[in-house]
Amino acid sequence: MYMLKLIVILLIGLVLEAVGVVLLSQGLHEIGEIKRVSASEISRIVVRGACNRHILAGVAFEAAFFGVLLYLLSQRDVSLIWPLTSLGFVITALAARFIRHENVTALRWSGVVLIVIGAMIVAWSEKKAPAPVQNSAAPGATEGSQ
Repeated sequence: MYMLKLIVILLIGLVLEAVGVVLLSQGLHEIGEIKRVSASEISRIVVRGACNRHILAGVAFEAAFFGVLLYLLSQRDVSLIWPLTSLGFVITALAARFIRHENVTALRWSGVVLIVIGAMIVAWSEKKAPAPVQNSAAPGATEGSQ
């Protein structure tokens, strides 16, 4: 049941991340590319980006995802949580396809499937892992110390 709760929270976080990335992409397309590297051109891009609603919303969604990630990392091993975040590639590819109307080729979907298989192996390894041993001694305390 506890693992199910973590997976649900992770999926919520991954949706936040996917929407954030798509919004950032939309905003970056709207402000245009840097035509030449100069202080005035970089300033123009920074100002336009700081005022772009898609970029601001994207940053907010990414920050919310980061908050979810911090919570998850405080609950479980990084070796479990971080690989599972790769499932965000699936959600991001779907968001790119249906929100940005990008053409996601079969080759890209094949790569996404491989990522999902890897995430499933990581999740399966958590189920097979032995329960952690709880140490009742205070941190840093050794036997015989006072």
